[in-house]
Amino acid sequence: MSKILKTQFCKGISDISDSYMGFILDQWGVLHDGHKPYDGVVECLKELKERKKYIIILSNSGKRADVNKDRLKEIGIGPSLYDQIVTSGEMTWQGIAKQDEGFFQNLGKKVYVISRGGDRSIVEGLQGIEVVDDVTEADFLIIAGADSPEKTLEDYEPVLKAAVRKRMTALCANPDSRGVMGKANIMGPGTLARRYQDFGGVVHYIGKPHSPIYKHCIKILQEQQIYPGHTIMIGDSITHDILGGNLADIDTCLVRTGLHENAFTTVTTPLSMDKALNLLVAKYNNVRPKYLVESLKWGDPLPDRKHRKKSLRG
Repeated sequence: MSKILKTQFCKGISDISDSYMGFILDQWGVLHDGHKPYDGVVECLKELKERKKYIIILSNSGKRADVNKDRLKEIGIGPSLYDQIVTSGEMTWQGIAKQDEGFFQNLGKKVYVISRGGDRSIVEGLQGIEVVDDVTEADFLIIAGADSPEKTLEDYEPVLKAAVRKRMTALCANPDSRGVMGKANIMGPGTLARRYQDFGGVVHYIGKPHSPIYKHCIKILQEQQIYPGHTIMIGDSITHDILGGNLADIDTCLVRTGLHENAFTTVTTPLSMDKALNLLVAKYNNVRPKYLVESLKWGDPLPDRKHRKKSLRG
């Protein structure tokens, strides 16, 4: 899968910042824990922006980009700290609105939405689209969220089975199997989508690690004259962030916050860090990040880095 044979351990993002102009950052588990930013995140984003880095927040959120923007602002990550938000929910909304290409073609006009807290923002403002409360009346299904831990996988099975009986296409607007809420991991909508497949249903996934959303980010960066070789994906999930980045042929950095935090709880030395990472990599089919960092913090200052670069050119 990856050409990388060894992962470089970093103290902070300052260790690698000079090598990249485009930074694609996962949201949950990297920027915040669902309630508040991780320590050092705001300062790190400020440092990157001061160095004219282009920052895209890439999220498997089933909600639209503006909803995520408002949420980030509420917890202290304002729009001046990044350039764009790309969400799987936004791409789903745009695809349903047009219904003119790929698996979005001819979906229909009636939709049943599975989301967290009954949220329907993923279809709000879509002309001609009707949200139905009975799944048997729908033309297609959107899986955008899950009410975990309040609801279990089994609680959703009657709806999923009813949709399968109608041979209904499902759009999974958030492929995450697990999510982060505070210190706990909770069931993600990707788990519901895979159960739908288990029952014989057809699911189209929109979001990481699937290529359309990465291609969209790369296109945005190329408009800024930033190319894949100068772009890095920073995330907390090997199966979504690191795998997706590797498949898109961009460098990747895994943070130890978020989903894989427990894999590093006993780490005390570089040797034990290496062992913990290798076990994690082996668990996920040898998908390996190029870099590993404790969290999205800046790390050591770089007071003379620009001066050294000029000297090297001379």
